[in-house]
Amino acid sequence: MKIYKSTVAGVLVSLSMVLTTGCNDFLDKSPDDQLTMEMVFSDKVRTEDWLASVYSSIPSPMWGYFKEQGYNIMGDDITIPQEWSPFGWANVYAYTTGNWSPISTWDPYYWVELPKRIRTGLVFLENVRVIPAVDLTETYVNQMKNEVRFMIAYYYSLMIEIYGPIPFTPGVIYPVDSPASELMTPQVPYDQIVDWIDAELLDVSKNLPAVYPSNNDWGRATSIMALAIRAKTLLYAASPLFNGNPDFKDWKNSDGVNLFDPEVKVEKWQKAANAHRELIEAAEAAGYRLYYEYNADGTIDPFMSYYNMSLKRFSDGNREIIFGRPQNVDLNFWQAHHLPKGIGGNAAMGVTQELVDAFYMANGKMPITGYNEDGSPIINPESGYVEKGFSSGAELRHTLWPGGGPSSLANASTGMYPVTMEGTYNMYCNREPRFYVSVIFNEAWLGVDNRRVEYVQGGRDTDLTFDSPQNGYNVRKRISLDVFPRDGRHNYQPGILYRMADAYLGYAEALNESLDRPNDEVYKYVNLIRERAGIPNLEEGLTQEQMRIAIQQERRVEFNCEGIRFHDVRRWKLGEKYFGGRLYGMNHRGSVKSDDENNPNAFYKRTYYKSRTFNKRMYLWPVPQTQIDINSKLVQAPGY
Repeated sequence: MKIYKSTVAGVLVSLSMVLTTGCNDFLDKSPDDQLTMEMVFSDKVRTEDWLASVYSSIPSPMWGYFKEQGYNIMGDDITIPQEWSPFGWANVYAYTTGNWSPISTWDPYYWVELPKRIRTGLVFLENVRVIPAVDLTETYVNQMKNEVRFMIAYYYSLMIEIYGPIPFTPGVIYPVDSPASELMTPQVPYDQIVDWIDAELLDVSKNLPAVYPSNNDWGRATSIMALAIRAKTLLYAASPLFNGNPDFKDWKNSDGVNLFDPEVKVEKWQKAANAHRELIEAAEAAGYRLYYEYNADGTIDPFMSYYNMSLKRFSDGNREIIFGRPQNVDLNFWQAHHLPKGIGGNAAMGVTQELVDAFYMANGKMPITGYNEDGSPIINPESGYVEKGFSSGAELRHTLWPGGGPSSLANASTGMYPVTMEGTYNMYCNREPRFYVSVIFNEAWLGVDNRRVEYVQGGRDTDLTFDSPQNGYNVRKRISLDVFPRDGRHNYQPGILYRMADAYLGYAEALNESLDRPNDEVYKYVNLIRERAGIPNLEEGLTQEQMRIAIQQERRVEFNCEGIRFHDVRRWKLGEKYFGGRLYGMNHRGSVKSDDENNPNAFYKRTYYKSRTFNKRMYLWPVPQTQIDINSKLVQAPGY
């Protein structure tokens, strides 16, 4: 038997830190770098160790989407100060300033790292075998093989999501002594890779369980995960960035083959719609559903539903999670980065004013429809939105959510609890439930410290350093109200990569784009999200374009601060609109609770915060220059 010492060591060396699959019983193993393949795959524990290593490159939707992959910061939901760059945020921040090129570094380095993980999976498929004497039964081995097939297809989907066309030789393991000429492979047309992922995940979905009977196995690949990544991949393939994009019409590989089809194909939207429908039907049949919590009278509590959707385990009844990570590194530190400095948070990670403006009013209307050249908002008169002034009393809503004010303001007999308190800036009043669950604004209730937030200069939650909220906000989304970094109080929570709401809105979008006008199915699935959010249904009679805008807006709000927005804007080809230009916030230097535009010390006034740069080439990641230097058959992405 050939000895693969270096390969085995490289795969197993960090398994003690691999916590990506949820298979807690078999992930916490000690590696051994002096193993042959025969030794590895003759032992159940070592076989499971190898399987765990295949899972180890699943991105973390916590730190990964903030700092390593960086999607939350690269998008337009959250900002960080430039001064954070030397502390591990340089690569992410560089994207927001347009400093993105073939020599840019990006920590996940998918072009190189994911093929390593794919190779690890292929080695597993080649070597794993049935050995009943060590409990490697035929049923279990087949399950593990299909898990690995899922992971390989998933990693390919991650690569084409950001690079587009890549070298693609599925199932091939090149020997380490292969000649350089054999290793130099050109990029393959994007649609060819999509078609392979589509077929592979559909087949895998027929051979994996929809739900594992043991909670210890939560996070391992399921049939529903396979259908979800398939549907997502087809949705991206149908979207404007990848479907007949004229900017890519002349991009050919070294063999002269077009890497993108230059024609827009409406049938791609229909294919994506069909895949989402199959996903939804299979998921619902297996018990997956939107997460709901209810008031005493049986009505949906939209605050608690949206709040705990991010925090509850699958085993606690959160069947909205389709694809999740049970463990995520530095969870406590990640939570602290969202919260005000007065309670021990890192404070400078802030929600953008543009996201604040995007949340609906309680009546489901958009408060702001755009901006004037000076950055001032264009207010929708039908929404009831009032920006200036302060509330004269607490606003109570039918909810048990405790995040809006002290319990002394609640009317427990009627189930009415505060969502804002007296003296709250009107900009933050009468907004939809998802706003309050997602954003920490000045004078919001900070229950763990039994006080209101103090972002006006001189207050406990700010100062004039970069470790303070630069635009007047912090992030509440996905953070428990019980987290209190100053006292070392943190709560466990799962990482969520794909949830049922994404399936519903993906289906609505793909179906809308494949029709001349939205039908009842399109309305149904958008309205399911709005109902859970506690806002009225969409108006009837929308055109396809109006529905497109409504779905894009719904996705912006529903998935805020989850790392999804960045890819949505990219695939819609709206980067120039949302990722460039000037950003605004409240006046960081403001030391007076005032909205007087003529008072330089007034906190409550829209103030220019920073600029962002987005160039058209940045829709795709460049082929790393180091790889072009190695492989002469690679052709750089347009614009780089």
